[in-house]
Amino acid sequence: MLPDPRSADVPATTMPQEETACRERLKALGVEFEEHKAEQDPEIGCSIPYPIVIKTLSNSIGIAPGAELNCRMAEAVAGFAANVIQPAAKAEFGADVKSIGQASGFVCRPRHGTRKLSEHAFGNALDIASFTLADGKKVEIGPTPPEKDAEFLDKVRKAACGPFKTVLGPGADPDHALHFHLDLEPRRHGGTFCQ
Repeated sequence: MLPDPRSADVPATTMPQEETACRERLKALGVEFEEHKAEQDPEIGCSIPYPIVIKTLSNSIGIAPGAELNCRMAEAVAGFAANVIQPAAKAEFGADVKSIGQASGFVCRPRHGTRKLSEHAFGNALDIASFTLADGKKVEIGPTPPEKDAEFLDKVRKAACGPFKTVLGPGADPDHALHFHLDLEPRRHGGTFCQ
């Protein structure tokens, strides 16, 4: 595995102020979460010193199954769900998003076909496979969704580029044909990579 400075991150005896403040912001957004034990795999290099498992992204948007993420990523996803996904669903379908089907949060592994650790290895990425609306309609991410679903998914995907540093989905590569991958990978010059 190629070295990553984040692999050395371990929890301190007391939770740092930025982690505590992040959790307070999540509570203010209506996010329900549980603290989780630190994730550390020195052999591979995976590390999340202060992980949380998100149960709901706000009072009205669930996430299933619960997603283990670092707090900064959880906050980005919660804000994106409230400010982009929910309004886009209301505009396109006239219904609220009831829940988001996630395919992957924390996973200790390298990027496919590389020696570089995935952002999932730091709880810094979320894969979204579907959206379920309040009326029961399910919008699944895939290469050829129905037209109305495609318009909604296109809006969400385009709007993700900016709040997230990497956005991948159908058409990017075979690994992302059935979900959106969103992450906060630190990039040189603050840029984004969206496909």
